[in-house]
Amino acid sequence: MTETTTAPKKRLDLRPVTGRTWVDIAVLLVLILLGAIGFEPSFGGYGFLLAGLGGLALGAATGILASVFRLNVVVTIVAALVAYFLFGSAFAVQGQALFGFLPTLQSLASIAVGSVYGWADIVTLRTPIGAPQYIAVVPYFATWIVALVSTSLATRWIAAKPRTAWRFGIALIGPVALYIAGILIGTDEPYEAGLRGVVFAILALIWLGWRRPNVASVAEGGAQRLRTRKIAGTAVIVAGAVLLGGGAGFWLAPANDERFVLREEIEPPFDPLQYPSPLSGFRHYTKQVTDEKLFTVSGLQPGDVVRLATLDSFTGKLWTVTGPETETDGSGSFALVGRTIPPQTFITPEVRRDVEITIDSYDDVWIPSVGYLTDLQFTGGSAENAGDDLRYNRSTGTAVLTSGLSKGDSYRLDAVEQRVITPADLEDTATAPLSLPPVTGTPDLATSKAQEFAGTASTPMAQLTAIQLALTENGFLSHGRASDAVPSRAGHGADRVTELFSRLQMIGDQEQYASAFALMARSFGYPARVVMGFAPEVTGDESEITVTGDDVTAWVEVAFDDVGWVSFNPTPEETDIPQAQVPKPQSEPQPQVRQPPRSDNDDEDLLTPVELEESDEDDNGDPFVLPGWVWAVGLSLLIPAVIIFIPLLIIGAIKARRARKRREAERGPDRVAGAWAELLDQYSELGYDVPRRSTRLMIADRLQAQLAEQPVRLRSLAAAADEAVFDGQDVDEERSEKVWTEALAAVAVARGAVTRGRRILSRYRIRRGGPRR
Repeated sequence: MTETTTAPKKRLDLRPVTGRTWVDIAVLLVLILLGAIGFEPSFGGYGFLLAGLGGLALGAATGILASVFRLNVVVTIVAALVAYFLFGSAFAVQGQALFGFLPTLQSLASIAVGSVYGWADIVTLRTPIGAPQYIAVVPYFATWIVALVSTSLATRWIAAKPRTAWRFGIALIGPVALYIAGILIGTDEPYEAGLRGVVFAILALIWLGWRRPNVASVAEGGAQRLRTRKIAGTAVIVAGAVLLGGGAGFWLAPANDERFVLREEIEPPFDPLQYPSPLSGFRHYTKQVTDEKLFTVSGLQPGDVVRLATLDSFTGKLWTVTGPETETDGSGSFALVGRTIPPQTFITPEVRRDVEITIDSYDDVWIPSVGYLTDLQFTGGSAENAGDDLRYNRSTGTAVLTSGLSKGDSYRLDAVEQRVITPADLEDTATAPLSLPPVTGTPDLATSKAQEFAGTASTPMAQLTAIQLALTENGFLSHGRASDAVPSRAGHGADRVTELFSRLQMIGDQEQYASAFALMARSFGYPARVVMGFAPEVTGDESEITVTGDDVTAWVEVAFDDVGWVSFNPTPEETDIPQAQVPKPQSEPQPQVRQPPRSDNDDEDLLTPVELEESDEDDNGDPFVLPGWVWAVGLSLLIPAVIIFIPLLIIGAIKARRARKRREAERGPDRVAGAWAELLDQYSELGYDVPRRSTRLMIADRLQAQLAEQPVRLRSLAAAADEAVFDGQDVDEERSEKVWTEALAAVAVARGAVTRGRRILSRYRIRRGGPRR
């Protein structure tokens, strides 16, 4: 009978996960999930859980697999980042991913932006959060990073060290931090605060209490008593957590309006004071772009006006928007909004649906709109991908696109506005007690004229109506154009308002009359603000209306109690301004002066001919533009390739530098030893079991056994390395190159003996195999 020798099976150098470690991982993941659920008040639902659970599963899987395959810290971080971006499109920004899960350039950019800036944006969003799309990256990133760190600690650190309380306490830092983050970025209404807190405390305390395994050497009776004490202690912990924690939460928890949440403390990032007041550019529309097409709008009803900006702060020089630091019900509190804009409440609402606006030559950050928005969707142009830059002020109905509107942008909006209310309806209604920013620098003449125009009227509506009537009947309209009968100076500051009232006739346009009316209303203490917009002529038969600079206008809104903002138009329509009767000076006879001789030069002779170069632009034709589907397919293939191959190139460069440094060592023995060290490192990266505390010959025998019948001479290479290191003689370059050639050949044999998966995985590994001596 012939005795046969069975070759040992090839196996990966894996680190198994024990049952106790699985329990540790499960407890940590449940604690992380309890913390992540705290995001629910911010998102107003459970839609964020797809991103949160996706990050939780991805972080845990990455940490566990990295431990099982013994990946070092650098490779673990690279693999985790690759997986984070590769799967983030499917979990967090499905709307920007190709087919809902394949990463695109836009989805990868959103993941990066959301990871960095989402934390600042989420505390300025109005809840429930629906936009920007990258905001879902916040729970995805939070659960991913905490799960990755926690599972790495459980599988590598806690499993290999004594199970002391302080190590478990460090592992709990991540879940506790996530729990606190859910509270800080939440709202005044916490999500099941008492129940989550008690469950979190019970799990954490039981986990800490049961961290020590039963000692095998303890007698059966002692083990039974120890187990009984653990169970009794666990029951006490549960009862104490429920009674003490629940009672403390009931008696000591602050009221909802006294809770500390970051969204109540952090100012919105948009500051309207960084932009010039729109009203200061009023004459730009009336004189420079009078007939220029600004934008087109469809869906308007007769009497509708297009709102551009609302201004409630007067500095003495101009009306402007309140800054975000001012704690008022004013125009400066712009904030990011969700997909559905919070609606405004009116006593007589009128709904406008599917109003479509297409921008032409208009170029500014203020978005032309109608009434108070309830929904706004960008449908074309560069603004279609800039929805994350949208800011809205619920108090004024003003929307801003921080990246600015430009030609070709289009959007569709739904809005609600208040039906026109007659003065008779508000005859006995008081103005609303709103806190608006105080006006400064109001001219005394405006205050005195307000008293004069109001006369004996006693109610707010009667006084405002009297002032409006005095302005419209006694004033005249002039935009200061060359065609106007009387010039009208631009501006709406205190000096211009004083000029309006001090001249023989009140002459100005909407800019001056709106400013004057608002200042006079404020002199009575009424909450008034100036609104700038456009008033195109709408008959109801037009499918689309073109808005030009000549349609620009301004009006005033005053807030009435239980009614809302009521519009006043104080601008007169009369443009036939009577000339002041000033006697003409009599002309005095002048001596005759002989005129110079007439020149016979023609007008054409006085012009210098200029030769213009011909342009070749028309001859070039339209440039070739790739279709959109080509870009989509190309980016969908390119982005995964970049994610896969960039880490491969980086790790390959590190390995090449490692081998080059060893091969080009100054001393010959170091070069030979380096060849052996390179062989061990590459064997370890291929998944072979390389002993760490053995001689070179013993390591060679162990590796030879794993290679079975492969033609490789590892013992001769180990002996050559020992001889070069220990014989004390110099090694020439020819000898060291020979050893290097044989070592690399042995690596090639080992590489061919493993599966393709192990060969691919080795390219992403940087490992140290065997001793270094």
